[in-house]
Amino acid sequence: MKKFLLILFLIPFSLFLTSCGDEKSVSTDEKIFTYGTVAYGVAMENVGTNPHESYSGWSTLRYGIGETLFKFNVHMELEPWLAENFEQVDDFTVKIKINDAATFSNGKKVDGAAVKACLEALIANHDRAPRDLKISAIEADGQFVTIKSSEKVPALLNYLSDPYGCIIDVEAGVKDNIVVGTGPYKAVKVTDTQIELVPNENYWGAVKPKLDKIFVKSIPDGDTLTMAMQNGELDAVQGLPYSGLQLFKDGYKISQVETSRVYQAAFNFKTPELQDLNVRKAISMAIDKENFCKVLLNGNGSPAIGAFPANLTFGGDKVHAVSYDLDAAKKLLADSGWIDSDGDGYVDKAGKNLELRWLTYTSRQELPLLAEAAQANLKLIGIKLNVNATDNYKTFLKSGDYDIFSKAIVTAPTGDPEYYFTSHIVPGAVDNAGFYDSEKIAALENELHNTFGADKRSELAVKMSQQILDDCALIYASHLRMSFVMKPNVEGFKAHPSDYYEITAALDKK
Repeated sequence: MKKFLLILFLIPFSLFLTSCGDEKSVSTDEKIFTYGTVAYGVAMENVGTNPHESYSGWSTLRYGIGETLFKFNVHMELEPWLAENFEQVDDFTVKIKINDAATFSNGKKVDGAAVKACLEALIANHDRAPRDLKISAIEADGQFVTIKSSEKVPALLNYLSDPYGCIIDVEAGVKDNIVVGTGPYKAVKVTDTQIELVPNENYWGAVKPKLDKIFVKSIPDGDTLTMAMQNGELDAVQGLPYSGLQLFKDGYKISQVETSRVYQAAFNFKTPELQDLNVRKAISMAIDKENFCKVLLNGNGSPAIGAFPANLTFGGDKVHAVSYDLDAAKKLLADSGWIDSDGDGYVDKAGKNLELRWLTYTSRQELPLLAEAAQANLKLIGIKLNVNATDNYKTFLKSGDYDIFSKAIVTAPTGDPEYYFTSHIVPGAVDNAGFYDSEKIAALENELHNTFGADKRSELAVKMSQQILDDCALIYASHLRMSFVMKPNVEGFKAHPSDYYEITAALDKK
């Protein structure tokens, strides 16, 4: 009996020791990567992982859950990914060979039928994809998928490389905002503020995922994000305030790259005062882009001329915009009858001051700074600017309660200029917040849409960009320099000019 009691005592004690040993082993050996970002959240329209909903595909692609048929290299040139190769059968048809090794995270093979089902679900549910792709029919045959468009789509492969083009297993469905993708990691829990990832044990790529668990945390407040990184709560961050980057110059790694993300402001052409070119031009001439980039962005942005950065073949160095000139701006206002007749510091006409409403949102920390700078700049030429910075901006867009709408937009995420024009510029575009309607732009877009060849497409894009600037339809303030800050033991985490690929199989934590 004594021996029996001794055994009963020793069993739980030994289990306790074993448990402690296991816990120590897990805490020592398990690699957990915690990533803080301002780029995930409801305001960004990318909550969840279903690429067929709004901009959620950005989360699918950014966080290593999904992959597209083709991807972009650092020069924004297309390369095969899930696809092995393609054949341009004619101006309306492309035949794509799917990589034989590709599999979904549930072990199912990625074949032509799976791609066909995914693309059909995409064009049936997404708001932008049908307009971009113009798909009329899809045929599957083994590892091949043939896509036919109702009209010429020279940038079809570029559009298929948009995050909404992530190939998912639609037969598996979407459960709790989780899809079955092909990337190195798979989501196990998704909320409005966090995504939890684990390795995809069926990952088909040559490089296998190295981390045991990843937490992607939405931290929209810049000060909170900075403090969490300083306190060691995070392994890496994206979206730190530019003023805070200097805090991490020593003892941390920083990966930076120039991107096509631009801070732009669209004039609302429904506002009577803004239908006057002189007024739009005067406002454009009053925005001090150089000072905004140098002081408020701490040199982490470059003044923008047009929608595209200079490193692209259709970039800003090919066009010209009005220069910063307060005196010339005041003269333009006076030419249109706007003068300060009562000495209150603001120009007026017919007894009414020139007073405008600037709408923006706060989840991009630099946008409120741009709004404040614009407010101060416009006061110098006698225009009163009322700023409304809110993440509930869509309500005001819908009601029309704004005169100028400022946002951050990646203008060339597909490596092709047409993406920006069709989504933001042409009449009726989904994000044409200014209701800009130009017959010249419409005609040039029609020509661009039917033109094959990168050089010819670039020439047309430059003409369109110049027309926008001649009309002073939008103000382009600055291009963003993407910055990732990480602990020194983080490897394989690099900023990419597409603003897409963040968590990859190369990511490691030593």
